[in-house]
Amino acid sequence: MPQRLKYGTGGAIAAYVIWGLFPIYWKWLQGVPPLQLVCHRIVWTCVALGGVIALCGQWQSLAAAVRTPGAIRIYLVAAVLISINWLVFLLAIYAGHVTETSLGYFISPLVNVLMGVLLMHERLRLWQWFSVGLATLGVLTLTLTHGSLPWMALALAFSFGTYGLVKKVATLGAVQGLMLETTLLLPAALLYLMYCELTGQGAFLHTGSVSTLLMVGTGLVSMSPLLLFAFAAQRIPLSRLGVLQYITPTLQFLLGVLLYREPFSHNSLIGYSIVWAALLIFWIEGFAARSAQQKEPVPP
Repeated sequence: MPQRLKYGTGGAIAAYVIWGLFPIYWKWLQGVPPLQLVCHRIVWTCVALGGVIALCGQWQSLAAAVRTPGAIRIYLVAAVLISINWLVFLLAIYAGHVTETSLGYFISPLVNVLMGVLLMHERLRLWQWFSVGLATLGVLTLTLTHGSLPWMALALAFSFGTYGLVKKVATLGAVQGLMLETTLLLPAALLYLMYCELTGQGAFLHTGSVSTLLMVGTGLVSMSPLLLFAFAAQRIPLSRLGVLQYITPTLQFLLGVLLYREPFSHNSLIGYSIVWAALLIFWIEGFAARSAQQKEPVPP
């Protein structure tokens, strides 16, 4: 394996493993109200990314990109979507629904495809339609099993899917883009944290030194996998990234079932198995389609 591909694959695996183990970190902060924790994540991620951009000397290029017509509007939408995703993820972790978060990220690629059809007027091949339909059947099965719609999983999938769709038309790279997003959210986050402090609800410096350090660490924890992913994306094909991305929900699923002992019945297994089958068919169909395109003769 060429060194470039080897290091890129290692970086992608590391990023997806960190994202997959995220529930452990947020469980340690369960004494902090979710909205406060999201605000701290925004603040400290902004600080951490600002340091990286300063070290790389990218402030001028970031400032130039911000002045591009429509850039603020696009990234403001992205900022709102990622904050919703972060908040729902925390609510799910706090409520003991780690397995449901994994479902959200399992079906996220299929949500992306569906959004491409509905919003970008893209056309799906027969087996892609079958995969989307099968995943829908899996979600319906889980709804009937639990007696309610798995709204946290769907909120994660659709917020992240819409976020990805918005980022498709964005001009900045992953690091600079998240820097702009957190900067746009920073005033609201700081105001809310100040309000919590003034009303005696603030957790920062009031819930123990370990909790305070972990809150500060949310910036590094949020930034590290993003940097690894950006490193990997420049070195390996998107098809390999697409396969490796399932490391994250797989680890989250295993954490929920094996570590946190969340309820997981045989009926739940049926619903998840239908979703997994949909993803497998979707991946095989995509791999076959790419291979067929590569074998097509190049016109003279």
